[in-house]
Amino acid sequence: MSMHLGLLIVFGFFALGDFLGVFTKAKLSSVFVALMLFLVLFVTGVLPADLIEVAGLRDISRMSLAFLVFNMGSTVNLSQMKKEWKVVVMALFSMFIAVAAVFLVSPIIGRAEAIVSIPIINGGLAATQIMTEAAMDKGFTTAAALGTVIFAVQKFVGTIPASRCGLSEANNLVKEYREKKAAGTLELETEEVVASNGKPAKVPFYKKHQKYYTTYMTLGITALILYFCDLIAKSTGISISIWSLLAGMTFNQLGLIPPGILDQGKSSGLFMVGSFASLIPSLAKISVSDLSQMAFQTVVIFAVVIVAIFAIMYFLPTWKLVGSRNMAIGVAMSQLLGFPATFLIVNEVATAAAQTPEEKDYVVKKLTPAFVVSGFVSVTTISILIAGVFAGFL
Repeated sequence: MSMHLGLLIVFGFFALGDFLGVFTKAKLSSVFVALMLFLVLFVTGVLPADLIEVAGLRDISRMSLAFLVFNMGSTVNLSQMKKEWKVVVMALFSMFIAVAAVFLVSPIIGRAEAIVSIPIINGGLAATQIMTEAAMDKGFTTAAALGTVIFAVQKFVGTIPASRCGLSEANNLVKEYREKKAAGTLELETEEVVASNGKPAKVPFYKKHQKYYTTYMTLGITALILYFCDLIAKSTGISISIWSLLAGMTFNQLGLIPPGILDQGKSSGLFMVGSFASLIPSLAKISVSDLSQMAFQTVVIFAVVIVAIFAIMYFLPTWKLVGSRNMAIGVAMSQLLGFPATFLIVNEVATAAAQTPEEKDYVVKKLTPAFVVSGFVSVTTISILIAGVFAGFL
């Protein structure tokens, strides 16, 4: 197989997944389609096990993690998290429920499998890459493959309860909107354009010098910061992914780099490809005899997480922190979804529940902060920290 044929297969599978995702309006996960295609064709021997190396993507996959995590850190809005502190607390609590639930079934699914799965249940691509690479390095190939399957399936599992609870909450909000409108007490929220002291908000450094943040400048800045993150990681023994995340958050908060610095430089796509490429080799290690065991482990993991979250959110008064059981379930399910899936669900349920543009706008404004912030807390931030710690437990 030539390099270009390998690239065609890799990019083609993800392109097909994207097409089906758009065509089905996100009902079918693009990641699930692509990764399941790789799994089936590896197991059946149609694709060579060294596909990623043949396609020339191995070295890109090795360098992608720190860049991707730094970029994700730069998107974290600490001010918004502070404002939505109740959602942050609920998101952290729901993550703890998932961690405890998977640990509970570790005697059934296996210790290594549980350790690999926990940060992935809590997170997304970055956490998955951290855990699958750590598992592969330690020789836990089946656990690594299970982690990739968990990542591929989690949006399916999380979308159903998140959508149903979100729709129930949206219907309640539409009812609330109509009652307030009829009573003449409706107060529409407007965005603040000045700082709380009445003075214009301070313009951050990166906005003053926006024209200098070109593709190569953003890559250079990121590489420089990650070089020091690597030095700190080696001297402290703490994973570079943790330092990369903290660095991205810090430099963005100081106004020195724009949110999504690699998006600004139009280069984030390259590192997304590298991150996905790092997951694919784990699927090549699976045999037909492993499939039934992995299917069982996957069902057990998601079943215990969903049951634990519903049981605790419904029967304990913890839901009162965010106002309703529906909102609490939606926040908890965001750890399986992440952005932009959480945002898409909000728009979907708002469209379904509202009958006028004003009603839809009201629902979107009420639901978006909770769903999006909870996704950023779990998938974008804390799951990476958990993965950085759990990788050392293998």
